[in-house]
Amino acid sequence: MTKQSIFGRIAQLAKANINSLIDSAEDPKLMLDQMVRDYSNSISDAEGAIAETIGNLRLLEDDHREDVEAAAEWGGKALAASRKADELRAAGNTVDADKFDNLAKVALGRQLQSEKEAKAAEPQIASQTTVVEQLKTGLNAMKEKLGQLSAKRDELIARSKTAAAQTKVMDAVKSIDIMDPTSEVSRFEDKIRREEAKVRGANELAASSLDAQFESLEDLGELTEVDARLAALKSSGASEIEK
Repeated sequence: MTKQSIFGRIAQLAKANINSLIDSAEDPKLMLDQMVRDYSNSISDAEGAIAETIGNLRLLEDDHREDVEAAAEWGGKALAASRKADELRAAGNTVDADKFDNLAKVALGRQLQSEKEAKAAEPQIASQTTVVEQLKTGLNAMKEKLGQLSAKRDELIARSKTAAAQTKVMDAVKSIDIMDPTSEVSRFEDKIRREEAKVRGANELAASSLDAQFESLEDLGELTEVDARLAALKSSGASEIEK
């Protein structure tokens, strides 16, 4: 499994999910939370695929190590068989010497086979090692992106709430402009002014009535003075006549 196939498949899946969410989004918070969950799931999928790739690499490495060890073991067996053959041949036992030489040849054949298999696996191990390192780097980048996405989600949610609050305020301001409660205040003010004017009129009316009463009292006072003087004149005139 290559880096391109793993991340390509995950990227296509994540992109499809995000586009679907954006198209059907109604609540920004729900959409952003779902995006974070989907990206987290994509990372989980990537981790599973990478773990499988690493596991396959470790199997290759184990097989390679076993082939190398087998090659060394068969080489030791070949050497031991060859030495035994030399000892037997030196002792004049050529039959058994030939048998051990044949065993040495078999061991050498096994050694060559193990070395061949080990050598054949080395390019694949090197390639898979490079892929695994790239996958790990890509996974770390995805996790970093997830952190950025989570931070961006928090920022966008905060901005969305602020925008919603501002929209409510603007709607309230618009409704005030349309209904204009100051016109109702003006009506109440006019009503109060009329009440105040009515009280002032009643006060003026009461005051004018009181002034008229005082004026009548003054007139009455003047008449009383006139009568007094007339009485005095008559009294004075009678006195002179009697003289």
